[in-house]
Amino acid sequence: MKVVLAGAFGNLGAEILKKLCAEGYEVVAADLKETEVAGTQGKYTFVKIDATDPSTLKGLCDGAEAVITTMGLTGASTRFTSYDIDYRGNLNLYEECKRAGVKKFNYISVISCDEPGAEKVPMLHAKYMLEQEIKKGDIDWVIHRPTGYFYDIAKVFKPYVDKGEMQLLKGYGTVKANVVDCEDFAEFIVNHITDANVTYNVGGKETYTYEEMAKLCFDAAKKPLKIKWAPKWLFGILAKLPKIKKAGKSDIILFSKWTLSHDLVGDTKVGEKSFKAYLNSYFGKENN
Repeated sequence: MKVVLAGAFGNLGAEILKKLCAEGYEVVAADLKETEVAGTQGKYTFVKIDATDPSTLKGLCDGAEAVITTMGLTGASTRFTSYDIDYRGNLNLYEECKRAGVKKFNYISVISCDEPGAEKVPMLHAKYMLEQEIKKGDIDWVIHRPTGYFYDIAKVFKPYVDKGEMQLLKGYGTVKANVVDCEDFAEFIVNHITDANVTYNVGGKETYTYEEMAKLCFDAAKKPLKIKWAPKWLFGILAKLPKIKKAGKSDIILFSKWTLSHDLVGDTKVGEKSFKAYLNSYFGKENN
């Protein structure tokens, strides 16, 4: 079975690529640039694409039965917005899928993007808009809505651990999430590649409050936990500052404000990997 994987060389994309190759799929790995992924050499065809330019997608999906897309804006950008990538970029890919006669379209979205208020958060709303488009189409779809990933929490919390003080939203210390390991999630995605017209809210097996997550990180780094409680409204003000907007960071701040103030717990719990063990390994390395 031929599968096109768009966004093949991001953190999640690379894990999906490894799983597809291990399972013997005929894989077309599409992205802005190719990077080395262990265990996949010679097992896929690379195609350079720019999802904002439909001409680079022509012929990409020819002969493919299924497409998986992880494409989305995950960091600060002064050139693109979430609507450019998450919505229009993926919509360009979807249109190419229709032209090529692809039967299955698998989209990696995000949990809670359909909740009231999410329309004010571009990194959520753009994904929700794309979901609505593919649900109206004729191609069978699978939407995966992850809660977040192990590495995301570790990466976001690390500067605070290094500084010795965590910042959380005042009044929201008990907000919780069950983030998932990328390898576990990738296996779930590949195993459900031929499902039809279903949405999965995906999380890991362990659920923690953000205050508990902070303690796990600081404990792993062998540091005492100190928390600075910031008012929620402060994030809204920061997002509007001219220098923040100029640096393309406004959407990230709004997304952080949302995640730190809403429970993000997926009812489809996948994998056996421990988030606590991951954090012990991640932060413990610096103490060895």
